[in-house]
Amino acid sequence: VQLQASGGGLVRTGGSLRLSCAASGRSSRTSTTGWFRQVPGKGREFVAVFFRSGSTTYLADSVKGRFTLSRDNAKNTVYLQMNSLKPEDTAVYYCAASERVILSTIYRESSYEYWGQGTQVTVSS
Repeated sequence: VQLQASGGGLVRTGGSLRLSCAASGRSSRTSTTGWFRQVPGKGREFVAVFFRSGSTTYLADSVKGRFTLSRDNAKNTVYLQMNSLKPEDTAVYYCAASERVILSTIYRESSYEYWGQGTQVTVSS
């Protein structure tokens, strides 16, 4: 099982980016798949997730109304569309997936057994 994250970059405040998480060796349709982010000196923070095979998404309060999740099942890829970016969104973003996470624990880094490499998002003021 491998997750490949891409799409990070440098943008100005108010700009947009779209991150991609491509899965191989498993289907993103049946697994809980989403994103965490991390800044230096801190643990990984929950951002957004598709829970299992449903279309329901869960987002952190800090990104609601600005970030959205979507997926392309044919490409086995989950996307994080990030709009109205703020300097506080600057972080390394990690794609994560789990076959076993339960709803009450989707916000925990330790609930996910699969991780992609990080992709840097930098928002300049």
